[in-house]
Amino acid sequence: MNRREFLITSSAAAGLLALPRFASAAAGTIDLYSGSDANIVDLWNNVIRPAFEKAHPAVALKVTDAGDNNGLRAIADRALAALKTKTDPQADLFEQFDPRLPSGGIDAGLWVKFSAENIEGYDHINPLAFDTPFSLPYRGSQVLLAYDTTKLDPKDVPKSWDQLTAWIKANPGQFIYNRPDKGGSGGNFVRRAIHEANGRDPKKFKIDNFTADFAIETLTPAWKILNDLAPALYDKGAYTAGNTQSIQLLAQGVVTMVPVWSDQVLQAISQGVLPDTTGLVQLSDLALCGGFSSITVFSNGANKDAALKLAAFMLTKEMQEAIITNIGGFPAVSWDHISDDLRKKYADVIPSTIPTFPGGDWEKAIADGWYRNVAPSISRT
Repeated sequence: MNRREFLITSSAAAGLLALPRFASAAAGTIDLYSGSDANIVDLWNNVIRPAFEKAHPAVALKVTDAGDNNGLRAIADRALAALKTKTDPQADLFEQFDPRLPSGGIDAGLWVKFSAENIEGYDHINPLAFDTPFSLPYRGSQVLLAYDTTKLDPKDVPKSWDQLTAWIKANPGQFIYNRPDKGGSGGNFVRRAIHEANGRDPKKFKIDNFTADFAIETLTPAWKILNDLAPALYDKGAYTAGNTQSIQLLAQGVVTMVPVWSDQVLQAISQGVLPDTTGLVQLSDLALCGGFSSITVFSNGANKDAALKLAAFMLTKEMQEAIITNIGGFPAVSWDHISDDLRKKYADVIPSTIPTFPGGDWEKAIADGWYRNVAPSISRT
């Protein structure tokens, strides 16, 4: 097996996601399902769960990895059916899900509507974080560009899309991104190309304006941009199998620059996985996508009241600072509710804007289109 094949298949085992096992909800036990990466699941199990159970000894928290967004959607579909039959959905809370799904769920009353009346600390939330009142933001992250300052002087680092693509072509083999369905760092690099091809207007894409024809119209020009870059990528068009693999190649000195999640790269630097000579930069013409991960609470969950306590607990100073110190994430509350020392330490990466891109049918269209038009020779398995 050559190196390119290794990059494509090294995380195949990780891609064989186990389906969640459903059981009857236990009284006093919050059933939380996550669709996030392993580091976030670890945060919930190792930091949040013990802190919450200590603060609320009558309540237990069970955290289950749903695999990905598709796993969460299957549970949400089941919960909507349970709402109609007034039966137990066997789930109380989602970590990182768009409540606009499943279609009709909001109108049917599937999700709790958050406000200052039912969530203490609601008025502390960063205005950038708000999306819909049916989702409660609790942490943020954004895709940045990480680079080796021993190879690329910070004064020469590209700071716009045109400068970035020019640098990639002028330095063949020194840039790589992961397949868009295998991690958000590469996925949001692809989405930045889509934004570039569509007037740098993130508002052009909404979860409810997707049609197959509109996707063809808006995505096709982006495939041309990415195909033009492919020969200048590492190994003349190789793509890593996930966020972590991109960081590993940067750490090994194989490449000079990769897109990275802000939380993962800050954690990698703090843990010594990446050296302190690692530089971080964001594009100034239009930033790479990111956003705030949120909590959604089922209105028909057996432990809804306890789930609301957990949601409010995530906005406490203790938990918001744990998100910064444990995973290098952005707090969901405004930074003036964070201690001075942390605010000063992370001043250079505090975002002023965070472009977003909708999920739903757009997610599948982007992944399918990328494989079909940009990397047709790569197996999706």
